[in-house]
Amino acid sequence: MRDFRGVPSYRGGEPHAFLKEPARALRRRATSAEQRLWQLLRGRRLGGFKFRRQHPCGAFVLDFFCAEARLVVELDGGVHDDQVERDAARTLALAALGFRVLRLPNAALDSPEQTCQKILDALSGDDHAGHR
Repeated sequence: MRDFRGVPSYRGGEPHAFLKEPARALRRRATSAEQRLWQLLRGRRLGGFKFRRQHPCGAFVLDFFCAEARLVVELDGGVHDDQVERDAARTLALAALGFRVLRLPNAALDSPEQTCQKILDALSGDDHAGHR
C-alpha cells in the first residue's frame, strides 16, 4: 500500500474535522455534473485510480481527489465565471500543498470520453492536460 502521508485530511488527525459535515452535505446534494463525473471515476473505473469526492483538505473541500497522483479535479459551473480570482487563489494554495489542479467546465461532461482522457493525461503527469 502506498503512503499518502502529507495529504491534508481529517482522517487520522482531526485538524480538518470542521469540514467533515460540510463535505458530507456536498456529497448528498451533488450537482448533476458532479454526479455524472462521479459515475466515471468511482470504484477505480478510470485507469484503476481511486478518487474521493468532496474530500476535506486543508481549508478546502475538493470536488474530486486522487491521493495517489496528488490530483484535484474541480468542476466549474456558471458561478465560477464570477469568481475567477478566488478560483485562481484556491488553485495556487493547493499547488503550494503539492497538488496539481485540473479545472473542467461542467459542459466538458457533454463529451465524457474527452473528459476522461483529460483526466487520464493529468493523472499521468502530462502538463498539457487542459489545466486552466
